[in-house]
Amino acid sequence: MKSLIKFFTAALLVTACGSGISVTSDYDKSYDFVDAKTAVYFGWSDGTDKILSPFDKERIETAFKNEFKERGITFTKNENADIIVSLHIVTQKKQETTATTTGTGMGYGGYYGYGPGYGWGGGMSSTTYSTYDYTVGTLLVSVHDVKEKRLVWESAGSGTINEKTEGREDRINYAVKQIMYKYPVKPLPSK
Repeated sequence: MKSLIKFFTAALLVTACGSGISVTSDYDKSYDFVDAKTAVYFGWSDGTDKILSPFDKERIETAFKNEFKERGITFTKNENADIIVSLHIVTQKKQETTATTTGTGMGYGGYYGYGPGYGWGGGMSSTTYSTYDYTVGTLLVSVHDVKEKRLVWESAGSGTINEKTEGREDRINYAVKQIMYKYPVKPLPSK
């Protein structure tokens, strides 16, 4: 599992620029996802939830439960559920440098802009460099079949973490919806 997490993390961190979320997922094509109707929540692998506030941890768990519920899967505390759902999160500090070049110049040409002219010109430019720090977060969800004890689906989303508290629940719901988008069972139509 650790090697799979490293693969997903490496693949996603390469593409995690900008404010969007980059998602990758994979699944066992021989598994019948339609038969999975109940899920048990395994928790956060390797205690990775320690980097989250209790509020964000609850927001993420609730968002996943809602996404599974939209697909007809209910969570239970019974270990005889059809699938086990586990979560994993990692963050990585990054730094980016941008360069801005500005220039000024002067020139002189003959004949007031008409015909062939002889001229001279000079100028100079300067470049300013700006460096800023940001954090990339990767959230991974794994689904295992309980009876067969094997991984059947996994999806990971990665993007720049927005530290603002305003709108955080909406951003988490959006990220989880993107991570769950390629789950083999689509959301059921609303009644």
